[in-house]
Amino acid sequence: MRCLIIFIATSLLLSTCSDQKKFGKIIEPAFYHWKSVFNPTASDLAALKTNGSNTIYLRFFDVAWDETYLKPSPIAQVRIADSYFIKCNQLQIIPTVFITNECIKNIQTEQCNSLAENILKLINEIAFVNSIGAIKEIQIDCDWTASTKEKYFSLLTKLQQIDTQHLYSATIRLFQVKYAKEAGIPPVKKGLLMCYNMSNLKKLETKNSIIDPEEIKKYTGKLDQYPLALDVALPVFGWYVLFRKNTYAGLIQNLNDDSLNQYAMKLAQNRFAINKDVVLNNTAFKKGDLLRYEGSSYTDIMAAASVLNQKINTDSFRVVLFHLDSLILSKYSVHEIKNIFRSLH
Repeated sequence: MRCLIIFIATSLLLSTCSDQKKFGKIIEPAFYHWKSVFNPTASDLAALKTNGSNTIYLRFFDVAWDETYLKPSPIAQVRIADSYFIKCNQLQIIPTVFITNECIKNIQTEQCNSLAENILKLINEIAFVNSIGAIKEIQIDCDWTASTKEKYFSLLTKLQQIDTQHLYSATIRLFQVKYAKEAGIPPVKKGLLMCYNMSNLKKLETKNSIIDPEEIKKYTGKLDQYPLALDVALPVFGWYVLFRKNTYAGLIQNLNDDSLNQYAMKLAQNRFAINKDVVLNNTAFKKGDLLRYEGSSYTDIMAAASVLNQKINTDSFRVVLFHLDSLILSKYSVHEIKNIFRSLH
């Protein structure tokens, strides 16, 4: 009976792949997990199962520059509260490490070797303690620039020299595609194109820094010529950008709409002015503070995907949603999330 079940499941999978080939590109759905604690809910599991996904890019830790000791230092290490969830659901975990560009800027070239060794050591420790086995890929996330590419690329090269067991991927920003000659091509097997955070959120006049289909068009003219195989990441998150005296003052997450309606005046479609000194969501606001809401609307995501679809020439790749969070995903219908994954067929 067990063999029969496996045969049926395999047949369904092959049938699905065959249908995808007939329909277009083969898409593997996946999610980022970017919270400090990995403790998935029943809703998170449902999102994975409903969309046929078993792949999670799990942020293991960040690497920042320590001004006191003048060296790179790991921070914000994830706490995995439910490692059984990973085993029970046969999840493919892709350890993801975010390295600040400031860190790359400040390190010496000769420090890249030791940094690579320390990154790999900590990844292995986290995986071992939490019984995360069968890791196939490791992702390095860094917003590198033309001035830091040499040291960053040296770090990526060293990682792969000391660890030939895993495939290494790197995140690619849209500006790094448009200005590929200046930014350089990272020396990895594949990249993941981050199709969000595409405008300067610190500018008051910015419309929506997270996603803007018109903005994507400005950066993807030569996407089909990019020499690295690319997966694609799309946003399903939102936030409020705070300005005080017309100057950027931070990001506000999960602000209650009722509180906003009570203590703010709507100036435009996504702009609000705080009308009195008040504390909301553990944040102290001043009268006159400005808030700009930025979200990832289903319409904008699908429009952005349509732009990308004309330029992506890979037959098989992952579409990754940022990120796996039941509160965020609850703003979309099951049908909409499925359509977002299918949008790049």
